[in-house]
Amino acid sequence: MNSGEYFYNLTPDIILNSIETLGFEPTGRYIPLNSIENRVYDIQIEDQIRLVVKFYRPARWNHSQISEEHSFLKELELEEVPVLGPMVIGGESIFQTHGMYYAVWPLRNGRIVEELKGNDLTRVGSLLGRLHMVGRKNQIQTRPNLDLPHYAKKALDFLIDGDWIQNQSLAKRYENTVKQSFALYESVIKNYNIPFQRIHGDCHKGNLLVSKEGFCLLDFDDFLNGPVIQDFWMLLPMGESSSPGDLELFLDGYQMFSDFDRNWLQLIEPLRIIRYVHYAAWIAKRWLDPSFPSIFPHFGTEEYWLKETIDLESAGQELKIDLAIDEIETKPDKTELSNKDFFWDWEG
Repeated sequence: MNSGEYFYNLTPDIILNSIETLGFEPTGRYIPLNSIENRVYDIQIEDQIRLVVKFYRPARWNHSQISEEHSFLKELELEEVPVLGPMVIGGESIFQTHGMYYAVWPLRNGRIVEELKGNDLTRVGSLLGRLHMVGRKNQIQTRPNLDLPHYAKKALDFLIDGDWIQNQSLAKRYENTVKQSFALYESVIKNYNIPFQRIHGDCHKGNLLVSKEGFCLLDFDDFLNGPVIQDFWMLLPMGESSSPGDLELFLDGYQMFSDFDRNWLQLIEPLRIIRYVHYAAWIAKRWLDPSFPSIFPHFGTEEYWLKETIDLESAGQELKIDLAIDEIETKPDKTELSNKDFFWDWEG
């Protein structure tokens, strides 16, 4: 079997032997944890100690890219930012079995955060501000950029070129809608000169653990180079259900350690749209993994793509209106705006 087949069919022998080869003595007790991108297990070793072993999905990250993730975690730990870095055993943190890379973490007790409010918003803002402060100190070397060519367009091309949308008129409608949103993203980046730096990349509440020691950020698997607002929008309780003061509480903590320009908030909706596309491509790229068709049974149907397209059109229209209002407010000498001001391929 190749590494992908071993990954799809991990056996207890492979899982437990991976720990034994590092010098541990597993008791045989192990529990699969909630991860579909990688394979992650809670394993008990002697003296009731528990470890977490993570098998990286083959062909996603190479050794250098995983090493850069681990190095960033080490930087954060040295700065006493509460994150959970992998264990170093014999001078190494990346190991290999059956063509798969894997790493081991100590188990961190705590609970996943269901809701952020009040002083918790300030504390998490402080945590993220410290993370971004460290992120600015060095440049990314091997990880991707959250830009159009390397991140967004590749995802769109994979879906269109791979004929994942069988209805050709719907595929064209989807592609045009996405390209218009990409143009808005590029426009905001350029107009406000938004900086890129090392960020978490997938900072949602599922990757935030709270315990008696406080908050801790987990799972830097999507660590990349991008705008800091990417680490905000999945984490903050924005929208109709949020309090007007939620963002202010968060920024009170964040700005103790990192500067923040409120113009960067303009990127939130474009980033949501890019994630729609990236998420769909993420599923499509993993469709041969036996777990994915069962987890996403409606993926790829015409109903699925129609809903995605309508949602994207709605989000894009709201974004266009918001940016048009902002453009009028910041450029009072411009009395009329047309769609050509926002879309790179608008012909009407």
